[in-house]
Amino acid sequence: MIRGAIFDVDGTLLDSMPIWEEAGERYLTSREIVPERGLGQRLYPMTMEEGACYLKHTYGLPESTGDIINGINRQIEQFYRYSARLKPGAAEFLEGLRKKGVRLTAATSSDRHLIEAAFTRLGIGPYFERIFTCTEVGEGKDKPKIFREAAACMGTAPEETLVFEDALHAIDTSLGSGFKTVGVYDASSEDRQEEIRAKVHIYMSEYRAFDLFWESASRC
Repeated sequence: MIRGAIFDVDGTLLDSMPIWEEAGERYLTSREIVPERGLGQRLYPMTMEEGACYLKHTYGLPESTGDIINGINRQIEQFYRYSARLKPGAAEFLEGLRKKGVRLTAATSSDRHLIEAAFTRLGIGPYFERIFTCTEVGEGKDKPKIFREAAACMGTAPEETLVFEDALHAIDTSLGSGFKTVGVYDASSEDRQEEIRAKVHIYMSEYRAFDLFWESASRC
């Protein structure tokens, strides 16, 4: 019996993964500087400090790396506060779970204030009993702590808790901890979809046909 559900946010509920590649470009554009082609892909594997150093030296920016980081963070915050959108059908899907009496929590690698701003604007905050962040928990999703704490908050055991994730490393952690795991498609992990589909209990290319999903979830 499914009694609880834990939702990742970026790439799972929100169509928000592109901002993490676009933030540097947006920062330069806000300064009326034309970014190089493929800048987002170049910056993506870097830490925030490494990326700020790259922008400073490549584009001759007079600001300190700290000021550049603050500027990039402002671009990210504005995106979540004003632009981030739910994936199609996600709100109706959450309502379907609520009607089934399933308790909901969120587990995210992003900062709390970003997720709370988006949830409030999009009207989905009331669905969730609590938002758990990797920063506050003290471990990333390569460890099960965030999922275990979210389940403990709901009072549900792993075998009666669905975990919705789009990233393979988090899916592996969820499965290894005994949770019923749902793989959600996101373009950011396009090249891993076959592997994700093969591993998860349920694979979702989109949020549609809730009744069919619930039948599958009740059997897994």
